[in-house]
Amino acid sequence: MKITNISGGSVAGARELLKRPVIDVSRLEATVGAILAEVRTAGDAAVRKFSLQFDKVAPERMELSAAEIAAGAAGVDDELRVAIRMAAANIEAFHRRQVPAEEIVETMPGVRCWRRSVAIEKVGLYIPGGTAPLFSTLLMLAIPARIAGCRETVLCSPPDAQGRLHPALLYAAELIGGIRVFRVGGVQAIAAMAYGTESIPAVYKIFGPGNQYVTCAKQLVQREGIAIDMPAGPSEVAVYADETASAAFVAADLLSQAEHGVDSQVVLVSSSGSFVERVMEEVERQVALLPRAEIARKALVNSRAFVVKDSGQAMELLNEYAPEHLILSCEDADRLAGSVINAGSVFLGNYSPESVGDYASGTNHVLPTNGAARAFSGVSLDSFVKKITFQQLSRGGLEAIAETVTSMASAEGLEAHARAVTVRLAQ
Repeated sequence: MKITNISGGSVAGARELLKRPVIDVSRLEATVGAILAEVRTAGDAAVRKFSLQFDKVAPERMELSAAEIAAGAAGVDDELRVAIRMAAANIEAFHRRQVPAEEIVETMPGVRCWRRSVAIEKVGLYIPGGTAPLFSTLLMLAIPARIAGCRETVLCSPPDAQGRLHPALLYAAELIGGIRVFRVGGVQAIAAMAYGTESIPAVYKIFGPGNQYVTCAKQLVQREGIAIDMPAGPSEVAVYADETASAAFVAADLLSQAEHGVDSQVVLVSSSGSFVERVMEEVERQVALLPRAEIARKALVNSRAFVVKDSGQAMELLNEYAPEHLILSCEDADRLAGSVINAGSVFLGNYSPESVGDYASGTNHVLPTNGAARAFSGVSLDSFVKKITFQQLSRGGLEAIAETVTSMASAEGLEAHARAVTVRLAQ
């Protein structure tokens, strides 16, 4: 990690250093667009063609039956079953409290307005396979989808070389229930869920992380009217730590994100240069112990540590960066939490590692990355519903509001709007 001291300067001067690695999307879009177009036209045949090309396997029957899901789930040992059930219970508890109460507001006598949350009927969940099968992400997406009442939930995930899905993924799907499971990954999976094929139904909104090709595919289908969860990029974490923090804890937090992928980014901010040096020593010691050490080391090349003047400058820097995950490992974490403006999810104190949010605390780990936290929230129950407004007026209510409406409509030159009111009152 590169260390930069900005304690004598301004955050504005560090903006260039906070930039994420840039991907040339123009070439990506051409490649991904061609795959999307072919799947849209040729359906299952194109899905199998690209599955064979990219994943080296293309099962003739892509959807798994309930019996096949159960058989695969049986491969999960008892310890992991208990862990998945506990995580699922916590995620359920946190998201169930997000169900809104329907409240009728009488804005004036005879004018009643209310808003109702209505589930998105069909949702698609993409769960990556590859180097790390993210069955935890299925919990984060399928549980709020079920609570919201989505009528159809479609899961796509790339199979292994034998055409199988990870047993833990299948156990999670079986535990949640009501999920149609398809063995297909990559751009072709996004295309299938966006347009529909002979086997895979089209959905109205697509959720889930993926590599740069999957991310690009989601963004391209969004232009065609298919909703997606949020702009997504490589995983990232930012940590603010003072001298009261443990260098070993902070190093472990940084590496927990660095091991996600070579394009992941981690940022350390501290008012103590000597503490930063201790963390760097710990990072070097701990990375050597990781099975994914090579991946983590490559991620660290694009990562930075900043020495700042004080906690105020630290929070200014962190809000400018807008991290996916923000850890405040410091003495006054509760106070500084009130200064957080831009972040996906925040972890307070020395005993709140980011990995608990990734798996089991209950909050959702599908979060905005690449600075999108300045304007986007992470996935929640709201992500799976639409908010529809209703209004009902009595004749007295219409009479009371009529002059306001007709005056405004006439001022805008929309006389038919005004007549829609006056014709009723003239009856």
